[in-house]
Amino acid sequence: MTPIRSSVQITGSPRRIMSAEAVLWETAVTSAIADVGNDIKKAWRGQIRSAGLGNRLANTVRNVTYPKGQVSASAASVVFTNADDIIGAHDEGSLITSRDGFWLAIPTEAAGTGTRGKKLTPGEWEQRRGQRLRFVFRAGRPSLLVAEGRTSKRGVARSSRRPRLKSGRFAKNIQTIPIFVLVPQVKLPKRLDLLAGANVIAGRIDQSIVNTYRRLR
Repeated sequence: MTPIRSSVQITGSPRRIMSAEAVLWETAVTSAIADVGNDIKKAWRGQIRSAGLGNRLANTVRNVTYPKGQVSASAASVVFTNADDIIGAHDEGSLITSRDGFWLAIPTEAAGTGTRGKKLTPGEWEQRRGQRLRFVFRAGRPSLLVAEGRTSKRGVARSSRRPRLKSGRFAKNIQTIPIFVLVPQVKLPKRLDLLAGANVIAGRIDQSIVNTYRRLR
């Protein structure tokens, strides 16, 4: 029986070949991790928009891949938000109470909006309108902070510095307008499930690394 012989010859430096292969693998891992982090970011932003929480809150979600500007087989992508308290409350369905343990003031449509569309606080409303709010207690129902004034076509209360006549009666066309609804606490409904969505995407990391590696080769 004639023995079968074979020979193998390596062209080039084995050290350089292994070094190039290591860089290729590190590049594949880093690229795949960055893609997965970006996909999670997009999924979170989509959830937030679908929940009716707006583009501004959705755009607070960001992602960063480490190490920055380098490739590594130990690369990591961090997905985060600059509004974690707000998004976390909607993700958990948190119970919100007043900081001083008394009332939460929820502005009505008549309150209008503050700077850059932010919601007004009672103190800010009084300062801007030059008018005091009046507390109305309602047993068994949310209490109110109201103001006497007129309403515009948009339903926003317009300040009336002298709503009452000398007789004590209200001037013509003056109405009592609820500006803030007062409640001791608010239970937010759970409107997001960010972790579940992230886990589904993260479960594809291994296959994504392999696919990226094959594409780079």
